[in-house]
Amino acid sequence: MTTMTARGSRRRTPGAVRRGLRRNLTAYGFLCGALICFGFFSWYPMVREFLLSFQKTNFVGPPEWVGLQNFQTVIEDSAFAQAWINTAAFTGLALVIGYAIPFVVAIVLNELRHAKGYLRFVVYLPVMLPPAVAVLLFKWFYDPGPGLFNQILSTVNLPTLSWLDSTSTALISLVLVSTWMNLGTGTLIYLAALQSIPSELYEAAELDGASLLRRVWHVTIPQTKLILLVMLLLQIVATMQVFIEPYLLTGGGPEDATVTVVYLMYQYAFSFGNFGGGGALGLMLMIVLMVFSAIYLRVSRDNQT
Repeated sequence: MTTMTARGSRRRTPGAVRRGLRRNLTAYGFLCGALICFGFFSWYPMVREFLLSFQKTNFVGPPEWVGLQNFQTVIEDSAFAQAWINTAAFTGLALVIGYAIPFVVAIVLNELRHAKGYLRFVVYLPVMLPPAVAVLLFKWFYDPGPGLFNQILSTVNLPTLSWLDSTSTALISLVLVSTWMNLGTGTLIYLAALQSIPSELYEAAELDGASLLRRVWHVTIPQTKLILLVMLLLQIVATMQVFIEPYLLTGGGPEDATVTVVYLMYQYAFSFGNFGGGGALGLMLMIVLMVFSAIYLRVSRDNQT
């Protein structure tokens, strides 16, 4: 008798069943919407790019399967090797400049006692600008005539530079634009990591007479090494896909000094009408980025454990 009563008490009423079903259907509805958007805007382009890399098509008639011909075409292109070299150089320069500066700025902001909120807003402001607006703003800064940077150099009696017209300065000029545009995001992430460090560690270091640099070396960096590694991998993946800076500032010039893999892929698809060649370049870049993404996932999993 007691067993039957317990079973009856655990039995759900029809109203509870309907409420639970309605709640689950709502949750699954939102989940399906997210999956549909992810599949349509992420997975479908990747699958389509994979197919395009083995096809010859102009999207008017039926595609023609050409095997590895597209890969052979892009590899034999004289701009192919230069694009990979420029992409690697851009990534390396971005790591030297764009990876270190946000961390330094975050340390400085974390040490300040006044105007923290205002300075964080100033640092994050470039992120809120549309990328095209930020790039075009720097295009005026780099102007060899009335540009801001050359005006500053002239004011201090230094020789002016052809920022975007010289092969020696064009690529570093793009790195400076990219660093300024993405400074705020990295700085805020580092700030969050710095504020999670126990203050007792800094107090103990100060009692031992450690200077700011020694506190950073012996406390800050060891306590944030995981987030530093994750940000390093994310920046590599992001900078290897650089496109808008060379597209709007230099057009790949001068003398192909700023042609990147993504910019060359754009040229193949929309300037040369060779969508298969663009797909082949995209597939090669995707494979390289998948390697770094796998490393990122491994680091994230180790961080969680």
